[in-house]
Amino acid sequence: MRIPLIAICIAFITACSPRQENKETNSPAPPPVEQYRPQIHFTPASGWMNDPNGMFFLDGEYHLFYQHFPDTTVWGPMHWGHAVSKDLVHWERLPIALYPDSLGYIFSGSAVVDTNNTSGFGTKDNPPVVAIFTYHDAKAEREGKNDFQTQGIAYSTDKGRTWKKYDNNPVLKNPNIRDFRDPKVSWIDEAKQWVMTLAVKDHIEFYGSPDLKKWSKLSEFGKTDGDHGGVWECPDLFKLRDETGNTKYVLFVSINPGAPNGGSGTQYFIGGFDGKRFISDTPGKNSGWIDYGPDDYAGVTFANVPATDGRRIFIGWMSNWIYAERVPTTAWRSATTIPRTLSLHKTQNGYVVNSLPVNELDELVSESKTLNAASDIDTLNLVTKEDSLSIPLVIDASVKKSDFVLELRNDRGQKVLVGFDPVANEFYIDRGTGMPSTFHKDFLNRIRAPRIANDDTISFRAVVDVASVELFFDKGSATLTAITFPDEVFNEILMYGKSSGISAGTIQLQQLKPIW
Repeated sequence: MRIPLIAICIAFITACSPRQENKETNSPAPPPVEQYRPQIHFTPASGWMNDPNGMFFLDGEYHLFYQHFPDTTVWGPMHWGHAVSKDLVHWERLPIALYPDSLGYIFSGSAVVDTNNTSGFGTKDNPPVVAIFTYHDAKAEREGKNDFQTQGIAYSTDKGRTWKKYDNNPVLKNPNIRDFRDPKVSWIDEAKQWVMTLAVKDHIEFYGSPDLKKWSKLSEFGKTDGDHGGVWECPDLFKLRDETGNTKYVLFVSINPGAPNGGSGTQYFIGGFDGKRFISDTPGKNSGWIDYGPDDYAGVTFANVPATDGRRIFIGWMSNWIYAERVPTTAWRSATTIPRTLSLHKTQNGYVVNSLPVNELDELVSESKTLNAASDIDTLNLVTKEDSLSIPLVIDASVKKSDFVLELRNDRGQKVLVGFDPVANEFYIDRGTGMPSTFHKDFLNRIRAPRIANDDTISFRAVVDVASVELFFDKGSATLTAITFPDEVFNEILMYGKSSGISAGTIQLQQLKPIW
């Protein structure tokens, strides 16, 4: 959880009115359409949102908490907003879970289901959910102190609906370090205890606890590893299994600034964790970036997903600190990414973490059509103004390795270009053609990602919403997420070769139903 360097005064405009019941049909009336409001991504009804926090699964519900300031659409005193979902696509917004108090704002953190009641906050039959978060004492910060960030906990015995803060907070005090935050806690079998992964200035520190209340330092990682263009924050430590059954630990570390395409991004390390120390397979550097786009930041994974499910599910904040407070929305600011399933794959150059949209996204499909593209086409119209398919839309395609371009455009001539550069061997998204950009000079840039696969066919999935494009190339080994703000929705989509024709296989288009 980062404190923005600037705050822009923007008048607060109240959120759209809630759905009203239609008395004749007794069914919800459609919500009013707001410009730029995502139709398949979670957004707060109003106010500011940034990092996803405290995500866990319990009794059929996925819980999403998030950094939230309900009073305006710019960053302010942080609360934990709350939403739940039974399917990872439809979300019910709930009342704010955690409010600031005398110890400070409620910054980023995590939540765990304390199944064995190690904390004593619940019972064996009704185990508690324990949230672990950073307290940020703004007054102490203004006074020039360094120890203004500490770690606190709260617990719930009604499945996350209401919370009580621990009387003896903070549970982890600050050793006089300015950046000491964003605890991600999980039960680690090798340690036989709870392990907290904490972002500390330019590195990670690990702490252990038998009961979530008493913590002792285990080790440090990262002072000489990875990228250090900015402050480290919002870490996550978890296991993934590859195709052969081999298990590795993955460590996510968000960094701002310092991402490959500017501003905010999330690097990852792959290695082992012996219960005390994390040992990287690639000492001195990171293993990769979970998303090369500018608009997937501070993402973490859900706790307590059942072993029968087996997935590691990730959600990120779909924005960038460079312009997050300036984007042209009014009633609310920011959205989350589509929930994604993470997987581990071994390549000739080492391990890679792939990410793809969760399968539950298929539940939203309302219409589908398949194009059997001929070889060596000059231009293929995927969606034209006369088509019934519209945004939000999923495009699944495969293209022979070439300089292909996917172009999304509207009647105003505003375009987003997606493609592959075979000379540089990289994918790109270019949102700089005719798009409104007055809110920040760096918004209209070309965003690049290296290609990791080396076969002759490129597969990709594009998830296109009202004001965002999420791209998953080569089964998710390269991901690019970018928010866009066209004045009108895209109503034409073309595919063509930049210098000559292209060879495309079957292309599937799926129109999605709005989640609200």
